[in-house]
Amino acid sequence: MTKPSKTDAIVRATNRSWDEWMQYMDSIDAKNLSHYEIATHLLDELDGQIDNHAWWAQSVTVAYEQYIGRRLPGQRSDGTFETSASKSTQLGMQELMDKWIAFADEDEEVQAIIAEDVRSSGTEKRITWRTRADDGSSIRVTSEPKKNGTASIIVNHMELQTHELNTEAKEKWSSILERFVEGL
Repeated sequence: MTKPSKTDAIVRATNRSWDEWMQYMDSIDAKNLSHYEIATHLLDELDGQIDNHAWWAQSVTVAYEQYIGRRLPGQRSDGTFETSASKSTQLGMQELMDKWIAFADEDEEVQAIIAEDVRSSGTEKRITWRTRADDGSSIRVTSEPKKNGTASIIVNHMELQTHELNTEAKEKWSSILERFVEGL
């Protein structure tokens, strides 16, 4: 069994212990259900009980699948992996993305990762920088505002083929973001 991620957050949000969730999963024979079927049961179970019940239904489902060994942390239902890294800054959303674009254009480590032209788009909720890596995986960097007028930068590296590549990507992007934020 793999130690599931986010169980403490699940317990706080749902007001049920992990043992209670395991008893519930046994009661619906979850080990013999698909991801979709488990999540559907949980949608019904949590509806009207907590805020954002659909998100928490997915979180409980993924944690259960990790617990029974069906998937590893960071693994998606299609078998690929996804990781993320983030940093808070004192900059506003647009200024942060402008600085990221300038940094990424010049940074040798970022340039060594990307294989396609970068595409950028934005709304009042976030500004996004997207590209593909040389292994075909996709990379999304977002600048998202926080309540105090500052912004966070978040990197998502998706469609990674192995747990090892996922771990490497997490370490690499954490290091890149650390270096980026130190230079602000």
